[in-house]
Amino acid sequence: MTDSELIVDLRGRLIETLNDFRDAVIEPCGLPEWFGRNLDAWSDTIETRGISEVIDSDDILIVHVDQEGLFDGNRPEDNALASIFDREQNRLVVHALA
Repeated sequence: MTDSELIVDLRGRLIETLNDFRDAVIEPCGLPEWFGRNLDAWSDTIETRGISEVIDSDDILIVHVDQEGLFDGNRPEDNALASIFDREQNRLVVHALA
């Protein structure tokens, strides 16, 4: 049996802040309107599941982003967000810009 994957491709979208990230994932991840604007909310959503039927319906969540803005490698918020992804069930893939 193969694991099903939810792929959220945010490449081409400039994400400067954690709020920008939240705004970018809310629709493709099927997050509720009341979804929090903090890392704890995102952590709860992808680690324990039970908040989004869209995320819960797949075994693996993969989020693709460009290596710019929040993900340029120079911001503590980037490291905090990236640390929530366990690289097994939840993956953040940062793509270098050409």
